[in-house]
Amino acid sequence: MGSTPYGVVHFFPGGTKEQYDVSLAAVHPADGSLPEGQIFHAGGSSAGGWTIMAVHESKESWEKFRDGTLLPRLQEGIEGGFTSPPEETVIDLYKVMP
Repeated sequence: MGSTPYGVVHFFPGGTKEQYDVSLAAVHPADGSLPEGQIFHAGGSSAGGWTIMAVHESKESWEKFRDGTLLPRLQEGIEGGFTSPPEETVIDLYKVMP
C-alpha cells in the first residue's frame, strides 16, 4: 500500500501577513516553489491570527520538512517572523482533490 497524503494546519495566534511573508521566505525555496514532498500550501488571515494549511505526500515527507527545515529555522529565530510556536492540527487525509 502506498503512502497517503498528510495534512498540517498551523494557527499562529495574533499572527500577521507580514510575519507570514518573512517566515515563508525563510523556510520555502527562494524560487517560490514548494518544499520537496509538499503538494499544497495556503495561508491567510483567520479569526485571531494567521492560519497555514499544507498537504504533504506523506507523513514521512512532512516530518522530513519539519525536522530538517522548519523547526531548525524557527528555533534560530526568524527576524520579523512569527514570535511563538503555532497551534498544530494534523490530518491523515482521506481524499485530496485538485
